[in-house]
Amino acid sequence: MPRYDYRCRTCGATFELRRPMSQSDAPAMCPAGHDDVAKLMSMVAVTGTASGGAAAAPAEGGGGGCCGGGCCG
Repeated sequence: MPRYDYRCRTCGATFELRRPMSQSDAPAMCPAGHDDVAKLMSMVAVTGTASGGAAAAPAEGGGGGCCGGGCCG
């Protein structure tokens, strides 16, 4: 079940709720009972590899840019 972070505008408390995605936009109440609550944007960072080992070093050459790593002009 996803976790959603909230901040109470009345007392400033930050808290989380676990609820189904179907209830992600449902109103929340602060643990102190206040109902002026804002849903916070959660940032998720996933790192590592499927095997759980260290991330592989990038291959030499290439690497992005508008032409796949080369100079466009």
